[in-house]
Amino acid sequence: MALPKEYAEAGCSLARSLEVLGERWTLLIVRDAFYGVRRFGDFAEHLRIPRAVLTDRLRGLVDQGVLAKVAVPGSGYAEYELTRKGRQLWPIVNGLIRWGDEHYAAGGAPRLFEHAADRGRIGADSRCSRGGELVEAGSVEAVPGPGLVPEEAEDEMSVALLQPHRLLEPLR
Repeated sequence: MALPKEYAEAGCSLARSLEVLGERWTLLIVRDAFYGVRRFGDFAEHLRIPRAVLTDRLRGLVDQGVLAKVAVPGSGYAEYELTRKGRQLWPIVNGLIRWGDEHYAAGGAPRLFEHAADRGRIGADSRCSRGGELVEAGSVEAVPGPGLVPEEAEDEMSVALLQPHRLLEPLR
């Protein structure tokens, strides 16, 4: 029997947030959207997620206004990009990544985040170590960290994600 998607504590903001983001794969899709993944096939290949599950999660994120499905002119396909509402999740996603780095990354952080303006490290609180300001995702660059284990990437998106790149910029 499948678990319900709704929580009994409907008046609780955390419970309501989990109704949108709490299903398996959903936060990984949002994380990859911050990293610049945009195409359905790229999400599927990089995450190795069943296509039916990906379709369901993307539909839910679009319905909730976290992602927008945008037609690519002249191509016949669409891409997914974070909306303003979705981009507001950056401090949460970054905090979870940093928490995982601290508690579960044996060899150190596989990926570090730097403020593109001054190369200061972005902490778990999404603040720049140099200037102390809160840094929006679009001003963050992901760079390989000391715990990055360059596995033999089987897909182009995994290879692209191993390279330094600005968050929110589409990877190709």
